[in-house]
Amino acid sequence: MLADLVAGALEDAEERRRTRSLAEVEAAATARTAALDALAFLKPAERVKVIAEVKRASPSRGALASIPDPALLAASYAEGGASAISVLTEGRKFKGSLADLEAVRARVDVPVLRKDFIATEYQVLEARAAGADLVLLIVAALDQPALQHLHDFVLELGMTPLVETHDAVEVSRAVDLGARLVGVNARDLTTFELDRDLFGRLVERIPAGTITVAESAVLGVADVAHYRSAGADVVLVGEALVTGPDPVATLKEFLSV
Repeated sequence: MLADLVAGALEDAEERRRTRSLAEVEAAATARTAALDALAFLKPAERVKVIAEVKRASPSRGALASIPDPALLAASYAEGGASAISVLTEGRKFKGSLADLEAVRARVDVPVLRKDFIATEYQVLEARAAGADLVLLIVAALDQPALQHLHDFVLELGMTPLVETHDAVEVSRAVDLGARLVGVNARDLTTFELDRDLFGRLVERIPAGTITVAESAVLGVADVAHYRSAGADVVLVGEALVTGPDPVATLKEFLSV
């Protein structure tokens, strides 16, 4: 599944590149106002912090929410206390787009994450050109030289890499990068099964001073509390917010943990 998602993302990026060259995207990225310091927004605090996600669909669950106005949803997240906004920009399985990210960036004053299957400099430049402050890098999708290169390139553009891991080996690879923001995704990207206890088993391998993000398997307050008690500084939440009747109320419940 992961290989298919990465291949599809690369095909779509190549299609965009035929109409918008690397030079054009690089110029747009350079012209952007400097990225926000995401680490400052996500630094550990007395209460858990939340990255709230604009998420229309997923490969495992299919359609989740139509979200006709992603900027409006993101603004409600920010007003509700989210420390950052994650925007799915993958179009095939998640039904997102870079236009969603641009709309969100224009509406909120907190950092915005481009969540996609990033494997090239072109995609990183697209993220900055659209206004992203953070870029997701999935360790399982990249060999170490490519991961190191993209990690450093994200930093060079003034953004923050969120380095996503799924097992102990991947955590070690993230640590070797010098990553300062490390996520542990409870969803196995080969089987799409969930393991809420994975974060707790891996967090001790992440050096002190690194901001830790628990991803996936957040359906209610108990899940947030579980991650917080295991040592998560931040939780990334999408499905529980977009499928509920009142995303802001749900967000505030999570932030009370």
